[in-house]
Amino acid sequence: MTFQKHPFHLVDASPWPLFAALGAFSATVSGVGWFHGYEDSQFGLIVGLSIIMYAMFVWFRDIIREGTFEGHHTHTVQEGLRYGMILFVVSELMFFVAFFWAFFHSSLAPTIDVGAVWPPEGIQTLDAWSVPLLNTFILLSSGVTVTWTHHALLGGLQKQAVVSLALTVFLGAIFTGFQVLEYLEAPFSINDGIYGSTFFVATGFHGFHVLVGSIFLCVCLARASQHHFNKYHAVGFEAAALYWHFVDVIWLFLFVSIYWWGGA
Repeated sequence: MTFQKHPFHLVDASPWPLFAALGAFSATVSGVGWFHGYEDSQFGLIVGLSIIMYAMFVWFRDIIREGTFEGHHTHTVQEGLRYGMILFVVSELMFFVAFFWAFFHSSLAPTIDVGAVWPPEGIQTLDAWSVPLLNTFILLSSGVTVTWTHHALLGGLQKQAVVSLALTVFLGAIFTGFQVLEYLEAPFSINDGIYGSTFFVATGFHGFHVLVGSIFLCVCLARASQHHFNKYHAVGFEAAALYWHFVDVIWLFLFVSIYWWGGA
């Protein structure tokens, strides 16, 4: 019998990275075909997305088993996972840097094509002090509740952690519902020039992040209810909380720049 003489985790061979890559390839090719009107591309897109979802489920299941039940996630491994999550959030930040760059490039020096004014001629903007402001309070409140969850875990308050995390998921769902309602009632569309495209791409990509973060927190809620987290081992929740705080901060920039300043 051999004993491990280092604190690192040498993962076993897994089929899920290849499985997920095949699903992503199928979804990408079928999605492009669907955009160009090819018949039966929707089927390939559904199959590809289903493969990705299944690969995510079983891959995360294996990681949870390795960290929670097999004890492979030592302090050193957890530090590496934290740094990896930070780098992932930074990479996501670069997406929004591009979107904000496009918005400010067009709004600070509007061309004659849009009437040399911002917002462009003919665009009826949304009122920043109605649904967007309400969504700001909702999302900031969810940031408070997810921080409450973290402190409850550090203090060993299991029941408080579950309640506050459930409240965070609820607030995220309310935010998404108001976002959908806002899109349905918006007086412009993504086809309405540079304003419509930058607005819907930036806010829509953020809405997608809220949806992903909500799923992330739902998984953490299920794990927290089964006592998977404690003050020594909660790196899965810490990753979800970091992602959620990133979503909060990005929304503040969206509200101030696109809804308030850009829509005035």
